Amino acid sequence: MSRKIRVMLVDDHAMVRMGFRMLLGGTQDIEVVCEAEDGEAAYQLYTEIQPDVVVMDLSMPGMGGIEALRRLTTRDREARVLVLSAHEDSAHPRRALKAGAMGYVSKRSAPEELIDAVRSVGAGRIYLGVELARKLAVQELHGSANPVESLSEREFAVFLQLAKGQSVAQIAETLHLSPNTVGTHLYNIKQKLGVGNQAELTLIAVRNGLLDV
Repeated sequence: MSRKIRVMLVDDHAMVRMGFRMLLGGTQDIEVVCEAEDGEAAYQLYTEIQPDVVVMDLSMPGMGGIEALRRLTTRDREARVLVLSAHEDSAHPRRALKAGAMGYVSKRSAPEELIDAVRSVGAGRIYLGVELARKLAVQELHGSANPVESLSEREFAVFLQLAKGQSVAQIAETLHLSPNTVGTHLYNIKQKLGVGNQAELTLIAVRNGLLDV
């Protein structure tokens, strides 16, 4: 029998992790070897455990999933990360794939899809749900008029933190940036999105399905 696919689960909800552990553990070829409740813990555990696949949520406290994903794939170009998220907008999948994710699955998908996705990513293949792939293809064909898409990767990370109500000082600490750098990103974000305050940023994030409400 071939070696099992070793998986690390990253989600801030213990009950969610337990459910996915039971689902994946019920297969003969997948084994959950460790869990992390946020991006910081995942980043620390990854080097120690060296899992074959990281199954990661995006909406977590602290740096969040996109930043954790970016740091993981920067540290290890061979890292195989499958995003499992409640976000079904196009911005999150696009950002996740650009940051190095090899797959993206909605938490609303059938359980069998997560198993298939883990197997695909574990084998080094990209995995996207059919509906998500169709949505991204349509947007690529017709172009996107959403101003959020114009934000750089770092601006997008700062934008999400601002939308959650974080202060410049808090964001600087979380993302390991200087307050001046965060301030510059904030200015650029406001210019690109045409907003004047943090409340408007939060509203844009909610309208685009980028926040859990």
